[in-house]
Amino acid sequence: MDFIVFPVAIVRHELSDEELRKKFEGIRARVEVLKEYEEALEGLEGFSHLILVSYLNKVDRKPLKVKPKRLLEFGINLNELPEVGVFCTDSPMRPNPIGISVVRFIERKGNVLIIDNCDLFNNTPILDIKPLTLDKIPEKVFFPEWYSALIKLIKDRKGIDLKVI
Repeated sequence: MDFIVFPVAIVRHELSDEELRKKFEGIRARVEVLKEYEEALEGLEGFSHLILVSYLNKVDRKPLKVKPKRLLEFGINLNELPEVGVFCTDSPMRPNPIGISVVRFIERKGNVLIIDNCDLFNNTPILDIKPLTLDKIPEKVFFPEWYSALIKLIKDRKGIDLKVI
C-alpha cells in the first residue's frame, strides 16, 4: 500500500544535530507552519502542550533492536544498556521514520509556534500538529523492569531523578 504525506511545518533552531543529541530535556525551537495552513492554528492558544508528528528525514538505518543510548549522558556505560526492540525506545532508528514528540507550547506568532522540550533536529518536517488533550493523558503509567532499573541507576550514580512514576 502506498500513500503520500507532505509537511505542514518545519522545525527551526540553531543547534547542530550533535548538540541536540546531548539535550535529554530538549530545547526551545520554532515550528514554522506553511502559510497555507496558518488558518488551521486558530484556537491553539491556551493549550499547554502539543503533539508533533514528524518525518525523521535524517535517519539512514532501520535496525529492529537498539540500545537506549540517550541514557549514556547520565553516566550509564554502553555495556550496561540492554538491547531491546526499537518499539521499546524513542530511538529515531525505526522501520518507518515517523516521530511523535510532546512539546510545551509557549506562544504563537502568526504561523510560527514557539515550543520548549523539542527533541527534533533543525529542518525536521512536521506532518501534523495536535493539542495534548485530557483524553490523551493516561491515569497511570508503568514501565518495564529493565527501564526502571536504568532510571534507578542514574539516580544512584548521578543524583538525577528522571521522575519515573
